Amino acid sequence: MIKVGIIGGAGYTAGELIRLLLHHPEAEIAFVHSTSNAKNLLTDVHEGLLGETDLKFTDRLPLKSVDVIFLCMGHGKSREFLEENKVPANVRIIDLAQDFRVGGAPFVYGLPELNREEIRAAHSVANPGCFATAIQLGLLPLAANWLLHSDISVNAITGSTGAGVKPGATTHFSWRMGNMSIYKPFRHQHIAEIRQSLAQLQPGFESAVDFIPYRGDFARGIFCTEVVRVDPSLSEEDIVKLYRQFYETAAFTHYVDRDLDLKQVVNTNKALVHVEKIDDKLLVTSVIDNLLKGASGQAVQNMNLMFGIDERAGLLLKPSAF
Repeated sequence: MIKVGIIGGAGYTAGELIRLLLHHPEAEIAFVHSTSNAKNLLTDVHEGLLGETDLKFTDRLPLKSVDVIFLCMGHGKSREFLEENKVPANVRIIDLAQDFRVGGAPFVYGLPELNREEIRAAHSVANPGCFATAIQLGLLPLAANWLLHSDISVNAITGSTGAGVKPGATTHFSWRMGNMSIYKPFRHQHIAEIRQSLAQLQPGFESAVDFIPYRGDFARGIFCTEVVRVDPSLSEEDIVKLYRQFYETAAFTHYVDRDLDLKQVVNTNKALVHVEKIDDKLLVTSVIDNLLKGASGQAVQNMNLMFGIDERAGLLLKPSAF
């Protein structure tokens, strides 16, 4: 059994991570750390786990008792934690914050569709951002075939859980319900990791990634569209073939021949991608669950790779039909 420690156990991503690991066939939660919730039951915070666990939060850090730790704290806190606490050399690290995603050596960027073999050999992995995951999965096959030569227009809408568990002015139900808004246009923090990955597959990539993020009036999921100019002589069938080939061995990312919607992926670790070519424009659509493939599910997928077990272990979840 893989012994797991979770640091920063009170947020949405930690709650999803705990839910997955409680039912993982080859992992066991050794401790969940939270200073503010120490000695409280996990179910006092994560009520969806009622009836599934009697574990309590702890303010102790028994790092020698685990094989891997997941860092589920706010951005900037992971680096601070690792500077203040000596993690045994044999304990692997998976960081769900953005601290080590860009140029974060010795952390490996944890997008399995891009770095599967590097993740298998890694000691430390930086889990990708949720928007970054959805956007990259729509673009990686194009970069791998050196087809990105103009600016890329991206629009993506995310559910309210993407803002985290702490209430804010733009997360209240009465504000969000029946509403949409833009935030951080052209300056979202995930753009840097997207550009890093595209340049990894297509060295010299310099085009702009013009990303407009939207807040949606739903709880979870990311719906993303990307518009890319391509050679008019390339047929849609040619491009679809490239996508199918790129993802033919991917455990959770699938090219599909139909229009996409969020309900096809919510509550799963799947990513679905679809393309449509009109003249010299390619419309790419990609959808994920922001808390699973965009965070905790992908983190468990990375753990599975790091420990040499079935990449899909603990993650074969099915979406609701309604």
